[in-house]
Amino acid sequence: MAKEMLEGNVAFAEAAVRAGCEAYFGYPITPQTEALEHMSRRMPELGRVFLQAESEVAAINMVYGAACAGARVMSSSSSPGVSLMMEGLSYIAGSEVPVVLVDVMRGGPGLGNIAPSQGDYNQIVKGGGHGDYRPIVLAPATVQELIDLTYEAFDLAEKYRCITIVLADGNLGQMMEPAELPPMRPVRRVEDREPWALTGARGRKPNVVSSIYIDPAEEEVFNRKLMAKQAEIEAHEVRFRELKLEDADLAVIAFGTAGRIAQSAVKSAREAGVRVGLLRPVALYPYPYQRIRELAGRVRGILVVEMNGGQMLDDVRLGVEGRVPIRFFGRMGGMVPMPDEVHDEIMALHASLGEPVPSKEVSR
Repeated sequence: MAKEMLEGNVAFAEAAVRAGCEAYFGYPITPQTEALEHMSRRMPELGRVFLQAESEVAAINMVYGAACAGARVMSSSSSPGVSLMMEGLSYIAGSEVPVVLVDVMRGGPGLGNIAPSQGDYNQIVKGGGHGDYRPIVLAPATVQELIDLTYEAFDLAEKYRCITIVLADGNLGQMMEPAELPPMRPVRRVEDREPWALTGARGRKPNVVSSIYIDPAEEEVFNRKLMAKQAEIEAHEVRFRELKLEDADLAVIAFGTAGRIAQSAVKSAREAGVRVGLLRPVALYPYPYQRIRELAGRVRGILVVEMNGGQMLDDVRLGVEGRVPIRFFGRMGGMVPMPDEVHDEIMALHASLGEPVPSKEVSR
């Protein structure tokens, strides 16, 4: 298929349609409302379910209900809206039903603003909602990745019977880029849904989907089951991209839009004579700890770049285990780091390690 100019929000919505999404429940919130608008047109014309709920709380509980019936179902929102969904997400995790959520992050805390941010890292990557569980979290850096990861998110959610979250930001949701849409998958028939789904007993013992375990011993057994599932996910679903790390003695670690911006800074620092490379985690859970451990064994320093106050920084520290210096650079509140700022931070890390800053002037 040929590439076409696509806005990020429209692109991920259409990717979900083509992945066989049967139902979408959501509530408008900038900067992802275009996705809801696209779904409001596409889902009814294909005979599928679209409903604009009265709130994000209602939307995620509608998602929960459809997921219990075995439907391919999703929602999308932005930071304050996702915060409202947290109780529902915990119930979904506690019931082991597959759900896809796209979070197009904006500035916060509180109502904040509508500018792009990465301030949802902690609430999404570290669980989201109460209890011992982890969703799979995927962080695209381009519109094409946003399409591809959304399309795949439904398969991952169903494979592990878990929540899969695509964590983007306002930049990615609003930008337009050439991208290729995937093929259209057929919507599954009700009779082809998973055997645990609530599709009607029809002569068999009724299924029960629940997240309540009154007996603490039973709750612990269930939590251990979730932990075993997480171990399987961690063994098979780690994803990351690298740039110029083969001979690097400095590494930049950044995800999503910040990782994309860091690519330009890495290239300009290379032109200035500094051997630096980029590690961009594509899966934020499971996180590439092992690859970071390997890097910490051979680079002299690491720069972490984020569009927040340092939320992924803790995970980098866990991987590094104190073996090399870590420098942090973050912009907050919807401010986006510029390539020249990241370049300067690379140079500052280089200088802090006792190396002379190259005098070569580079056009940036």
